[in-house]
Amino acid sequence: MKRIVLPLFALFAGLLLLTSASVSTGGGYQIGDKAEDFKLQNVDGSWVQLSEFIEDGAIVIFTCNTCPWAQLYEDRIIELHEEFAPQGFPVLTINPNDPEVQPGDSFEAMKKRSAEKEFPFPYVFDAEQKVYPKFGATRTPHVFLLSEDLTVQYIGGIDDSAQDASGVTVNYVAEAIKAVKAGEKPDPATTKAIGCTIKVKRS
Repeated sequence: MKRIVLPLFALFAGLLLLTSASVSTGGGYQIGDKAEDFKLQNVDGSWVQLSEFIEDGAIVIFTCNTCPWAQLYEDRIIELHEEFAPQGFPVLTINPNDPEVQPGDSFEAMKKRSAEKEFPFPYVFDAEQKVYPKFGATRTPHVFLLSEDLTVQYIGGIDDSAQDASGVTVNYVAEAIKAVKAGEKPDPATTKAIGCTIKVKRS
């Protein structure tokens, strides 16, 4: 029995390590960079343009329907929007996954998931997969906090407890917003994004 348990534990640990890759990939925006404007379609059929959506700032989150980590964070993302949208930092969620690779992340599936969870924020589709590489997003969920002038202020995870909301001791996004509102730099400005890898269109 011990011979079976040990390899299984090692396999689980390896998968967790792979999933918990650092936000640093050598590409995409870094802290202090200005994000390029973009326009993507929302699940309600409208088009959301970043420069028109942003207020005092915006919480841009790359996420999806199917990733277990993304699902674990859905309620917390809703809470972020409900708390910080009135303060000028609304949530904008973006699905970067290619539905040919992950059928459960199709635009139609996005509409269904948004309705089921009653998302109070836009859930837009990076259908051509042109936006997420510019940001350097690698995981779902993966957060990029922007200030009013589209400057990247924070990159990484939502909080320090990917598995269970009851285990959160530091809400990275909330703390970053408080710093930005106070005219300070978030500390930390980057953390690890824990989640599933983005599903890239097959060439």
